[in-house]
Amino acid sequence: MTTPPPLEYGQCYHIYNRGNNGETLFRNERNYHYFLALYAKHISPITDTFAYCLNPNHFHFAVQIKTEAEIQKIAKNRKLSTPSHNFGNLFNAYAKSINNAYGRTGSLFKKPFHRKVITDDAYFWRLVMYIHYNPQKHRLIDDFRLWPFSSYSTFLDNQPTRLKRETVLATFGNRERFIKDHNEYKAEKMNGEFE
Repeated sequence: MTTPPPLEYGQCYHIYNRGNNGETLFRNERNYHYFLALYAKHISPITDTFAYCLNPNHFHFAVQIKTEAEIQKIAKNRKLSTPSHNFGNLFNAYAKSINNAYGRTGSLFKKPFHRKVITDDAYFWRLVMYIHYNPQKHRLIDDFRLWPFSSYSTFLDNQPTRLKRETVLATFGNRERFIKDHNEYKAEKMNGEFE
């Protein structure tokens, strides 16, 4: 496989990956929470996160890499890692903990991790719904809105969050439209119109 270009500062991406050879990444609830804690440590300082979904053997994130100046301000004169390196640190830290916990060895994640540039608002709008619908698409649950390891429910409340909730809701117009569009997306997909 060819090496993808490095992540660029200021660019929006769909970041996704799966377990090496289809291996399970998240074996129990604490694994999901630990991965999100590592994400907060390694990735939240360098990105704005718009949506996510963790499934047992793969994950999806919609993010924007912060500008180099924004990241430098956070780093406070420390040497900056590249955004791609930060994602590598996340995956390595998580894989090491899983290897230790379950007596496994070797690579946990498929390499390299996948990224697609989010090119416009229409793609972003559709991507958020795709990410949230993902556990139902893979028949993990009958109703994606009940999946506990996605950002969907975060958009329905007003609890503090690291997600860029207001940015996403503004893309949809408002919270009511966000819900309506997700419901229509679900109906469309249940009629066999998978991407």
